[in-house]
Amino acid sequence: MRLGLINSAWHQAGRPTAWGIAKTKEIGFDCIDLQVDPLETDIRERRLIKQECDRQGLPIISLCCVSLGLSDFNRSVQDFHLDRCREHLDLAYEYEAENLLLVLGEYIWNREVIAPETQWGIAVENCRALADYAAELDLKIALELEPFELSLLNNVENMARFLDDVDHPALAANIDISHLHLARVPPADLQRLKGRAVHVHLSDCNGIKHGDLPPGRGIVDFPPYLAAIKDLDLPGAVSIELEFSPEPEKIEEWVREAYDQTALLMKQAGLRG
Repeated sequence: MRLGLINSAWHQAGRPTAWGIAKTKEIGFDCIDLQVDPLETDIRERRLIKQECDRQGLPIISLCCVSLGLSDFNRSVQDFHLDRCREHLDLAYEYEAENLLLVLGEYIWNREVIAPETQWGIAVENCRALADYAAELDLKIALELEPFELSLLNNVENMARFLDDVDHPALAANIDISHLHLARVPPADLQRLKGRAVHVHLSDCNGIKHGDLPPGRGIVDFPPYLAAIKDLDLPGAVSIELEFSPEPEKIEEWVREAYDQTALLMKQAGLRG
């Protein structure tokens, strides 16, 4: 598998777009994921991103999209988020990416006012519509598993059930190792996603709170998860996801550390030469 970086690591530290893309290549990454909102990005920035990725020889694998309103009970809110997700899919197509990484929301009002099955059904319906559109563009949608108690997709069982309910070949799962650890999901459970996952996120955590740290700075036991991922024979990439560095002025060292540790873990697992 290829080893990539989500470019939000650079943006969170205030680094310019072109600089971050060049550093991604210099450090040794095979590819890049983008956190870029087409509704907030002007045409010059959009073109700069693609030009610099092409110039550096960094394929764009995935665009990240957080769309919490896809399960909202208001139709107008749903429609806005559907349109926004389609804009993201258009940009993914423009960038010749492979997938849109989609983060769904959480059950509202503690699952008490609106029946959870109603919120679930709204998300299923809207994700099926987006999968139809993604298929027209020859793209996949990779759903993020979030480890929080009220998240719609907070374990492998719910992820598999959601994929079953949508029942669309363009909709698949993203595997986030840190999130799996926080959700207490054992590596063996990933077999339920065989043939149904297309992308991987990798980061570390302290075992209690969402962290997105470089591997080795937390307590995640990566080898069993990476062995399970190898058994899935995924077509995509492993992308490092980093949250805010405690020392933004040292972001390059933070990313290099994450790259070195992840590259070693992937090599030991037989996932990358």
